[in-house]
Amino acid sequence: MTLFDKIPSAPGLPMHMPGHKRNTRAFPWLSGLCERDITEIEGFDNLNDPEAEFARMERDAARLWGAGESVALVGGSTLGILASVLSVLAEGGELLMCRQSHRSVYHAAQLAGVRTRYLTPEPDPVTGVPLSVSRSSVAAALDKYPQIRLVCVTSPTYEGVLSDIRAIAELCHRRGVPLLVDEAHGAHLGFGGFPESAVRCGADLTVQSLHKTLPSLTQTALLHLNPGLVDPGRVRRTVGMLQSSSPSYLLSGSVEKCVEFMGLHGREACDRWLELLSDFRAKAEGLAPVRLWKGSGAYALDPSKLLFMADPALAEQLRARGIEPEYARGGLTLCMTGLGDTRESLGALLSALEAAGGELPPPEPRPVRPAPLPEAVMTLREAMALPGEPVPWEKALGRVSGEYAWAYPPGIPCLVPGEMVDGGVLETLRTARDLHFTYKHGSGTIFCVDLPGKMV
Repeated sequence: MTLFDKIPSAPGLPMHMPGHKRNTRAFPWLSGLCERDITEIEGFDNLNDPEAEFARMERDAARLWGAGESVALVGGSTLGILASVLSVLAEGGELLMCRQSHRSVYHAAQLAGVRTRYLTPEPDPVTGVPLSVSRSSVAAALDKYPQIRLVCVTSPTYEGVLSDIRAIAELCHRRGVPLLVDEAHGAHLGFGGFPESAVRCGADLTVQSLHKTLPSLTQTALLHLNPGLVDPGRVRRTVGMLQSSSPSYLLSGSVEKCVEFMGLHGREACDRWLELLSDFRAKAEGLAPVRLWKGSGAYALDPSKLLFMADPALAEQLRARGIEPEYARGGLTLCMTGLGDTRESLGALLSALEAAGGELPPPEPRPVRPAPLPEAVMTLREAMALPGEPVPWEKALGRVSGEYAWAYPPGIPCLVPGEMVDGGVLETLRTARDLHFTYKHGSGTIFCVDLPGKMV
């Protein structure tokens, strides 16, 4: 029996937190939730100090995914990324990271007070989607910046692009540098016929969001460790520092049940999922003017991601038919599939695409191509600590940014704190605005910092 199954047997008169006291008559909106919402009481394991059910769950997760150790998280992959960076790098160290990294990697670098160096994968010429990180680009960066002490690669990316993690891990290990893989979108990798997970490819730290593709509640994740170049004890202590001291039993129990399910049924369930995806892709070949992106030029693709090239009106056509895509901007519409999808759900998506296609003009992809990286004059943390002011775009040229500027999708920052605002940055923002991408600076201002001793 899992702890999640055991919770309803908790004492009937709770003279402890939480305050709802499992009283669904007084608080009917909590019905179905608060019955399993308890705190660290006698006889129930503690996620921050697992000894019984949760300890067994983490051992099972390590065995299933092939890790030396696994740590359950209820703060999402964000928590895993923060803990990984903070446990490996000391202040003043250097982090090599993908420019299109999730914002949690940037925030980790900011908190750690480290210098960031960037990997900039080539974009797909049609869509602008960043392709795979190459082994040669990592080697070149390690040669150029010998003080790098941690490499972070995102694989799969939001759009499903995979990199050759095995080759990158072997390279990093020869240099004595640990590899962190943000595999938030790939918890299903390695099960059934899906591509191999970064864990078994040799990554030292791998972070996965269970909720993105597997049957678990939002905010649940796993951090996998392969000891050697990282200290598991230090990583666990850092997780304990960052994770809530009152982790939700609803969330942690969800992790427990997800791990149990994957152990019992994961391989067969993923094989069925892949079969549905293969059938969907074969039928989608005939769609027009909607086209499924095939990722030409990428090392590999995660087949669970369905990225369509179509007129921007496709998303609204899908919504009108009761289907909500993951994102839709600039001629790209991403539909994420998961282990809960069925032949009926994918069939409904295909029917909606066929119906919508007859109402759409041919697509005209207009990708936002990233400009050359701006000059960094200070670290993220140094810039975020300085005072400053919002500055109109036309007056920001030559100033130092105190904030992030993102054009989304694909979510790559064209500017991070500590970088100089140059012409390329402003052009990227203008292009994003003209193409109606989601981006932060609709007011046309950038927060610029005042450099110590002078005004720039």
